[in-house]
Amino acid sequence: MTTLDWTIIVIMYAVIVAAVQLTRGRMRGVADYLAAGRLAGRYLLTISAGIAGLGAITVVANLEMGYEAGFSQYWWGLTTAVVHLAVMVTGWVTYRFRRTRALTLAEFFERRYSRRFRIFAGSVAFGAGLINFGIFPAVGARFFMHFLALPEVWTVGPLAIPVFPAVMALLLTTAVYFVLAGGQVAVMVTDFIQGIFVNLVFLAVALFLLLKIGWGDVGEVMTQTAAGHSKINPYDTGFVTDFNFSYFMIGAIGLLYGAMSWQGTQAYYASARTAHEGKMGGVLTLWRNRSQETFLTLIPILIFTVMRHPDWSGVADEVRGILASIDNEAVRGQMRGPVALATLLPRGLVGAFGALMVGAFISTHNTYLHSWSSIFVQDIVLPFRQKPLSPRAHLRLLRGAVIGVALFIFGFSLLYKQSQAILLFFALTGAIFAGWSGAVIIGGLYTRWGTTAAAWVASITGVTLTVTGFALEQAQRVWREDGTAFWGLLDWLGPDNAEAWAAAVNTHLPNGQILWGWAMWICTALYVLVSLGQKHFGRHESFNLDRLLHRGAYEIEGEVESGTVPTSRGWRALAITGEFSRRDKFLYLATYGWSLGWVLVFIAGTVFFLTRQINDGDWSAYDSLWLGFWHTKLWLELAISAVVIVWFTIGGVRDVKALLRGLKERDPENQDDGFVS
Repeated sequence: MTTLDWTIIVIMYAVIVAAVQLTRGRMRGVADYLAAGRLAGRYLLTISAGIAGLGAITVVANLEMGYEAGFSQYWWGLTTAVVHLAVMVTGWVTYRFRRTRALTLAEFFERRYSRRFRIFAGSVAFGAGLINFGIFPAVGARFFMHFLALPEVWTVGPLAIPVFPAVMALLLTTAVYFVLAGGQVAVMVTDFIQGIFVNLVFLAVALFLLLKIGWGDVGEVMTQTAAGHSKINPYDTGFVTDFNFSYFMIGAIGLLYGAMSWQGTQAYYASARTAHEGKMGGVLTLWRNRSQETFLTLIPILIFTVMRHPDWSGVADEVRGILASIDNEAVRGQMRGPVALATLLPRGLVGAFGALMVGAFISTHNTYLHSWSSIFVQDIVLPFRQKPLSPRAHLRLLRGAVIGVALFIFGFSLLYKQSQAILLFFALTGAIFAGWSGAVIIGGLYTRWGTTAAAWVASITGVTLTVTGFALEQAQRVWREDGTAFWGLLDWLGPDNAEAWAAAVNTHLPNGQILWGWAMWICTALYVLVSLGQKHFGRHESFNLDRLLHRGAYEIEGEVESGTVPTSRGWRALAITGEFSRRDKFLYLATYGWSLGWVLVFIAGTVFFLTRQINDGDWSAYDSLWLGFWHTKLWLELAISAVVIVWFTIGGVRDVKALLRGLKERDPENQDDGFVS
């Protein structure tokens, strides 16, 4: 780190702090705090939600996954293209949820099912979210420790200050301040600034390293992997255990089933100016992801090349020397990417990437702090009251909950010892809520026959299944590390039997992604069976969806856009409705063309390779073909990314101005606080 690098980080930090000051006076009511007054435009939504969902921990996690799976993982990722397209262009779940005007998902559950179910769902979402969120500060702080080459201890006079908790505390305090100062308004505006900066740096770093390392070296290393472990040929990955075909197929199904299930960024679902504007923000997500996906695809491959190619042995030895000082094997794998980047990047870009990670850390933490604290207050505390809180008392309680969540995750990060890949930990902890919530959300928004009893059966089954899996994984981990089998709870088995038990769990327990997949199928089946059973025996009346979604006689003025394009039946078949402008229509057609083009590539490639005659599993004859495909795709993605960054920056600046102007002009809706009477 040079003076230039530190200057870039300080400037980035100062800019986002200044942005918070700009928004301080615009947040005047509970709806402003929780959902930015429901005034956010499409570009602001997609950029802010993108960086909020990315985060420093996600960058580290994807560098870790990409190093193991290589390019092959992104071929199977094309299987999600059709599902992703369908979800976004139809506004699947998110459009109807916005029409309910609920401020949280569990508030919708109360309106659709019951108040008790709201409290239960809010409690599960909050508990699972806290555990999932608990490792964020630790992973982020470790990144900065190794990327910036910080010492373990700072000595200040007679004081010896541990650096790891100090870094966590500094960054967490910043995130807490942002939320307290302006709620969702400050979160969105600062996330927007960081999102634009992150995409620029992603593009710059990807271009620099691709040109520096060279595609020739990449090809030499990628073609030397053993049979069944290919980094470039997805049909030669039979021995890749975790990030394989089944992992991505479950992810594809989860895009449909789990739409809006994950509540870490829940405020964005309620912040759109209208339901249509929120749907258009979802479509723009497909374009915003170009630079992020390209970076997270390419960089792990380049790092893998550096660590394996003889021409880069000096850099590889330096990286291994730094990693050797890390005792925890899981953490060592997570830090490989950051350490390699710090070694490879020149001054200026080191600082830019460090600033990117500062922004990514803060954006995710302030968004998640806002989300989990809001869920605690809105869906656990508020439903127990017989009447609403005053706006001032309500805001005080929301802010107090932010501090409580921050203290919890700080302590959790200090005490919890990671034992598996970050993305698998996410899948396992996330499944505690997302494993069952999809069935309840979809059934509640799209059927009149879904029942409260069905929601209870599905949710209790899903929680039981996933919590059991999480507990077994943790028990097995503890036994492997110190032989105590969950602090002596299984000592009565005897050492040999306890060892056999731990080995059996390790062998047969599915990873978090597989467990999530089982939960989705089981909970959906139970929801449908119980609901239809009650309907068959006449124990349930049809629910009034029009009132829930504010349609027909219940429509609210200003909630539906007035489009400028006549829509025939053919256009409506493409999810183009009467709310569309000409620009919206053009965007949809471009999105269809891009996504379906890659689906056709996937289908053609699958047919071609499944009809080849391969002797003894030797796919090497096709290595040059795959290398050419990935090389072409990367340069195409980089070109599209450059265009999208300019396009989204212009649109996002316009949306930020409109948001601040709208908040200034509107009267606070003190009664719009999520309380269901």
